[in-house]
Amino acid sequence: MSSAPTWLPVLVLMSDHGGDWQRFIDAVYAIFHRDFIASQPQFEGKWVRCRRDPIYDGKEAGFWHCTSEGRDEAHRTPDLRRCERIAWVRATIENSHDSTIDVWVRNDGRTGLKTHLWFNEKYLVVLGQRKKGERYQLITAFCTDRRHTIEKKREERERCRND
Repeated sequence: MSSAPTWLPVLVLMSDHGGDWQRFIDAVYAIFHRDFIASQPQFEGKWVRCRRDPIYDGKEAGFWHCTSEGRDEAHRTPDLRRCERIAWVRATIENSHDSTIDVWVRNDGRTGLKTHLWFNEKYLVVLGQRKKGERYQLITAFCTDRRHTIEKKREERERCRND
């Protein structure tokens, strides 16, 4: 089995925070705040910002989209695997040129162009183009460990590369 790239941050574990949910989510948010609020990464020379509204529990919508799942904004479910990998979001964006990351763009029609950054077919970061391509917005990030999801993303990647 290959080792992780040197640029990939270590996981943020709940056990490192005494199993206390509030301490853990505060630590996860501190990383997100550092990486997307206090500063912003760049992708292809353009700034990547997070969606701020709505603010829930003092944390931006972009944070919740990278740490929880669900379609209903008001009732998203925390996802520990997403939380543990919060530092991977910026690292994936900033290392998108690495051979372990596949990049493709999909035109979603109604919401525009979405850039997908897929690390080792295990972790996906999705960016939306904003302001006529002048900048990017972080849409979401999540683990891709279900066979169906991996197959679907492989098909999408190939379709987008061939268009």
